[in-house]
Amino acid sequence: MTRQLRSVELDFVESAPLRLVYAAEVSAPPDAVYRALADDVEGWPGWFTQVKVALPLDGGTGREVRLQGGITFRETIIATDPGARYAYRVDRSNAPGLKALLEEWQLTPAGSGTRVQWTFAADGSPLFRFTLRRARGAVGRSFRDAVGNLDRRLSAAAA
Repeated sequence: MTRQLRSVELDFVESAPLRLVYAAEVSAPPDAVYRALADDVEGWPGWFTQVKVALPLDGGTGREVRLQGGITFRETIIATDPGARYAYRVDRSNAPGLKALLEEWQLTPAGSGTRVQWTFAADGSPLFRFTLRRARGAVGRSFRDAVGNLDRRLSAAAA
């Protein structure tokens, strides 16, 4: 059963009780990475293996995401800075103990490629926060795997 989460704004990325921040580099330029994040929402399962389904909603201002394992998110896009930043807030979810969640993808030029930084800003029950802190390494591996897959996907598309 999904439930309504607390509505947060972009500043939550800095003030969240729990922040997980990861970074990696890809060979594609920032504009190509941004398009994969923001414009090709349905393509996410092709590179982010934890994502089972991703659908744009409301003319591109929202998303529905289903993860492997059954967790669902109904999201609102709150920042779209082409080639620089893509961020969304989760409005509804069935994740146990989750109270608020915002994810931000920052893109900065790195030589001929892009430095991709992902911030997972969350609030939840004490058990949720404890569990997510313990899973920090696994979440980081998932991010690095996803960005590696995205890099290969974008490189193949450019060839």
